[in-house]
Amino acid sequence: MPWGPFHEQRIYNRRRDIHAVYGGQQQGGVCTPSLHPLVILFTGSSGEQHGYSDGWSPEGVFRYFGEGQVGDMVFERGNRAIRDHLVDGKDLLVFQTRGREGVRFLGQFECAGYSIERALDREDNPRSAIVFELVPANVNDKPTEAGEQLIDEAELEVDLVGLRARALQAAQSTPQVAGIAARRSLYRRSAAVRRYVLARAAGICESCNGPAPFITMQGDPYLEPHHTRRLSDGGPDDPRFVGAVCPSCHREIHHGLHGQVKNRALIEAIRRKEAISDT
Repeated sequence: MPWGPFHEQRIYNRRRDIHAVYGGQQQGGVCTPSLHPLVILFTGSSGEQHGYSDGWSPEGVFRYFGEGQVGDMVFERGNRAIRDHLVDGKDLLVFQTRGREGVRFLGQFECAGYSIERALDREDNPRSAIVFELVPANVNDKPTEAGEQLIDEAELEVDLVGLRARALQAAQSTPQVAGIAARRSLYRRSAAVRRYVLARAAGICESCNGPAPFITMQGDPYLEPHHTRRLSDGGPDDPRFVGAVCPSCHREIHHGLHGQVKNRALIEAIRRKEAISDT
């Protein structure tokens, strides 16, 4: 699954292909470019000497140790950026260092949660380590197990005000949760935002103001959530920055010549709607 110029499993030059294009810190494991909605992580075996042990869990979650070589890890700088990347409207990319070979793009991920674990720091002293639970972005909108129902039917019987409250709550925090529970939490949070945004649109594209192009097999008008702050869609985000748009507008925003202009107009349309909800 590609993200912009990057394709999964391909090798890139960190300085030329990443920092020369997006900027950000050229050393360390967490890169936070100031001019792009991105958080870029680097993982590799060299981190083990500093007490890091990244890798895949049996649940299909990539466990990424936070930054901080000595003493307890805290939610500052890069660690805060990872935890809050969805709240901040930023995409999360992960690369694996391959020595002189370069860095391999592992893909786009989303932080589903985190845990606090005991581990040794660079000086072999015990400390509290932050371990982030990262889920591949292409699976964040699916239940963890086939046929698994993660949304109570009672949650669907809520008015627009209640849906908005749940969406805002879901989007504004990353829980301390790990493994399967982290994936379930991410799915629930994403679904809460999606339900509200589609309900707010009421079957009318929030970009072109035209009706949804068709009715789904479930009897709902078909519109697609679009994240106005991020370069990709998926996962929870502040519903005040997510629009429900028709497929034609969605593709034009992402790929059209005037996509940025159209996206700015959508941001303003959503702002007007949300301003009324705040009153």
